[in-house]
Amino acid sequence: MITLYDCATAPSPRRARIFLAEKGIAHASVPVDLRSGEQLGVAYRQINPQCTVPALRTDEGMLLTDNAGIAAYLEARFPEPPLLGETPAEKADIASWNWRMEFEGLLAVAEALRNSAPAMANRALPGAVNYPQIPALAERGLARVGQFFDTLNERLAGRNFIAADRFSVADITAVVALDFARIVKRKPGEQHPHLLRWRVAMALRPSMSL
Repeated sequence: MITLYDCATAPSPRRARIFLAEKGIAHASVPVDLRSGEQLGVAYRQINPQCTVPALRTDEGMLLTDNAGIAAYLEARFPEPPLLGETPAEKADIASWNWRMEFEGLLAVAEALRNSAPAMANRALPGAVNYPQIPALAERGLARVGQFFDTLNERLAGRNFIAADRFSVADITAVVALDFARIVKRKPGEQHPHLLRWRVAMALRPSMSL
């Protein structure tokens, strides 16, 4: 059976959980306690030397250690419903917007959090290597989060989905980024009506409660 190495409180594995749920894929879950640093311990390093979650073990025994690989594998193995697009144009649009949701949303929040949280001192980037915090990057991250809200609100004017006029991995990434922003005390306001409408609609999908 497919096995997901997961952490209930972290945004990156949540993306994989939602993707799996939208596909209706049965899988086993192995929790990894990031708060205690389990991902840096000897046991987990033997599973995933990158010391990150999510990680997904396929039926064939291959280990995938990032959301890009996990999504590509699951879409190819379980093509319905399509979450990466069907036509060349859809695939391109979804891939482009999913990257923007990662770079402009998720990474902006992570930049603000990891460069300011005392618990993440010397852990400014995920993975096996320690990096010191840079306070100025925390300030920049907060500014980027505000811009992310504005960009997403503009994109969703007159639209139900972020890309290709269908629910896709771009919506999954955007929901996770938006919700993750709460950890740095940022959320969209009344000046973001299209974004707020879209988030209410996304909440109706059972997968979003994961």
